[in-house]
Amino acid sequence: MSKDWRVYAQHVLDTIEKIQRIEHRGEITQDEVLYDATLRNLQTLSEATQRLLDELKSVYPAIPWHQISGFRNFLVHNYLGDIDAQTIQAVVQQHLPPLEQAVRDMRAQG
Repeated sequence: MSKDWRVYAQHVLDTIEKIQRIEHRGEITQDEVLYDATLRNLQTLSEATQRLLDELKSVYPAIPWHQISGFRNFLVHNYLGDIDAQTIQAVVQQHLPPLEQAVRDMRAQG
């Protein structure tokens, strides 16, 4: 039996909170430990979004759900590649706030 989607929604919110705490500790562009922690949490977050209900995700077309799922694969399979801290910082700053709001709204509706 698979887990209820609400468990994954809460996991997304918890992971976003962790990333926010990481941001408060310093610049991920300047500290490789903070950068690595951010990458790991983004990977976890991306995987959890794949478990949210498609019907609920369709209500939030402004959220790039498909790209979020693809981002997980990029992070996992490109660990020796070209993932720069500025790109990760931009993802965190630009995309996490609307994702957080969408998932909060989903939980409130479900």
